[in-house]
Amino acid sequence: MKKGLTVFSGGANPLLGAKVCKFLSLDPGKIEISRFPDGEIDMKIMEDVRGADVYVIQPTCPPVNENLMELLIMVDCLRRASAERITAVIPYFGYARQDRKAEGRVPISAKLVANVITAAGVSRALAVDLHAAQLQGFFDIPMDHLYAAPVLVDYFRRLDIKDLTIVSPDVGGIKMARAYAKRLNADLAIVDKRRSGPTEIEAMHVIGEVKDRNVILVDDMISTATSITEAAKVLRKRGAKDI
Repeated sequence: MKKGLTVFSGGANPLLGAKVCKFLSLDPGKIEISRFPDGEIDMKIMEDVRGADVYVIQPTCPPVNENLMELLIMVDCLRRASAERITAVIPYFGYARQDRKAEGRVPISAKLVANVITAAGVSRALAVDLHAAQLQGFFDIPMDHLYAAPVLVDYFRRLDIKDLTIVSPDVGGIKMARAYAKRLNADLAIVDKRRSGPTEIEAMHVIGEVKDRNVILVDDMISTATSITEAAKVLRKRGAKDI
């Protein structure tokens, strides 16, 4: 028997799941998540989902491995409970940085994670502001790539910020920052950073004028906040008014 829409939320962001259910006037799907003594995830779906169109809200934000594993187990749980379709809603897609072989003997972890999510039984995936647009092609199932810009641009317009400059914390984010600057009729600046390691930054330079300007830093991955924090320090040294 075919059932309607059901929304389940994992432990990564239960508040988001609750807000989505409230917006849709739905009761959240009943699920029990616990841990075995050795830390392994235990899970049970507490309602009938046979024939249901199920959405699982579980960003793979830090702790990435923990949240990713919880997503996979939840999907497997629902698949074995005979859900008709399972859509994984992953606002933050972990391992997205490793989307190509920049040098020899390194993994393409983004593709591996896409494969694992598909193999677990996901019918369709959804993400917001992927680190790179080509990640959509890593999935062998339909992938919906949504953008936060329309909501954020509307919010910043209502704030009516004067002397506004949009700043990209690295060269890779120029395209996104330029799009925000154009829509907000703001100036554009870029922080050029040189890395000496995965988390170590050797030097940072600002391209563009930020002195006495209100700054909005735009980035697609701020989970560790290293780039944002370091960029903010440099911008303050350059005389940025508010960040």
